[in-house]
Amino acid sequence: MKYSMRRQFAAIFCLLMAGTILLCWFINNTFLEKYYLNNKQEALMNGYQVINDTSSAGKIDSEEFEIEIQKICEKSNINFIILDAQSRTLKTSTHDYELLSRQLLNHIFNPTNSFGENVLLAEENYEIRISMDERTKTEAIEMWGILDNGNFFLLISPLESIRESVELANRFLAYVGVGSALFSAFIIFWVSKKVTKPIMELAKISERMAQLDFDAKYVGKSNTEIALLGNNINELSNTLEHTISELKSANNELQRDIEKKNKIDEMRREFLSNVSHELKTPIALIQGYAEGLKEGISDDAESREFYCEVIMDEAAKMNNMVKKLLTLNQLEFGNDTVTMERFDIVSLIQNYLQTTEILCRQRNITVIMKEHSPVYVWADEYMVEEIFGNYFTNAMNHVADDMVIDVKLETRNDVVRISVFNTGKPIPQESISHLWEKFYKVDKARTRAYGGSGVGLSIVKAMMEALNKDYGVNNYDNGVEFWFELENAGEYHESGK
Repeated sequence: MKYSMRRQFAAIFCLLMAGTILLCWFINNTFLEKYYLNNKQEALMNGYQVINDTSSAGKIDSEEFEIEIQKICEKSNINFIILDAQSRTLKTSTHDYELLSRQLLNHIFNPTNSFGENVLLAEENYEIRISMDERTKTEAIEMWGILDNGNFFLLISPLESIRESVELANRFLAYVGVGSALFSAFIIFWVSKKVTKPIMELAKISERMAQLDFDAKYVGKSNTEIALLGNNINELSNTLEHTISELKSANNELQRDIEKKNKIDEMRREFLSNVSHELKTPIALIQGYAEGLKEGISDDAESREFYCEVIMDEAAKMNNMVKKLLTLNQLEFGNDTVTMERFDIVSLIQNYLQTTEILCRQRNITVIMKEHSPVYVWADEYMVEEIFGNYFTNAMNHVADDMVIDVKLETRNDVVRISVFNTGKPIPQESISHLWEKFYKVDKARTRAYGGSGVGLSIVKAMMEALNKDYGVNNYDNGVEFWFELENAGEYHESGK
């Protein structure tokens, strides 16, 4: 992503860390030497107090003084010398005491003649200054003056060790800073990935919701604000699915109501005309065979049984036709409510084919359907099952030659097309435009043989119009294909992430 939160998050922390390290380096480089110098002054003052108190008490040669002054000198890298009024050395911390003695005498007799001196503190009895050795060109901090008992003293500590320590400290800080920055950058990238991972998951879920795929749910188990957002998105997904289902149902009802009023009168007249026409033949047959039985036209039992079977068969056909007509009547008059649902069309078709497996085997019919992953559609599940059942029953009644029924399912943009193909003779071209009319039969003799009423495809037409979707038939040299389309409810692909 161009504006990734992970990169911004990591960049901000890296910049903060780099700025903090640079600030520490600047402060260290600027003020550390002064800090060391102040500490050195305190060490000199501490040494002076010990020497002055001990000299005043006359215990300069005691073992306690030796131990205490040695600790101070070793800890702070200080050398000292004490001279009496006759310039004799009373106490010193170094074997090269003559150099310190000359330096102290030079301060006493020529206080303004030292090269490169910088007075840090001047009191009545002592001074603290930075001086430079003319011979070695090195600086030192020294404290000299008069003790309370009248003796002279000099405390001196080189500054080169301080500057070297500062330089080493700065260099070490730079190394540690660079190493810490690299390590912290790695940690920050790892942590930012952990933080942004659930956010990316929520983004993908929202993307799937935008495609009307409401099966995506957030499953994070943390107790953070992101988990709360994920739970809210899950609730939003459920609410949207329910709301869209209701809206689609209401939309279909509205579309049907617009056309319903203008068609009612025409449908009533057509219905009565078709029913009277279709029932006339079976009623005449039932009446004729019943009168024959009553008048005893045939006395043998076999003939009477045949008459009874004809009457029962015609009555069953009439009953089946009346049921279908009632269903068709409800659809055409808009009395059958269309409930829009989101369901898996593949599962519906497979379940239907399982129920017809034995019947197809008995008729030596081979049913073909490729394996499909779940495909979700928006439609009335009961109506879709009725439509597919009419197509498949029609195919079973007309299959011939290779005795193959091929069920196909194709996704085309935002629709799913379901087709049922059966091998056999094509439908005559002049009959195709009349297939969806009530009581129309291409081959009346064959239709009567399997008990067809000519209403099945009319029911398909009425249901598809109730769903506001396309349907049709295609002729092929080796058979016929009936098809219908439904609204695609969205398929989720990994490649679409």
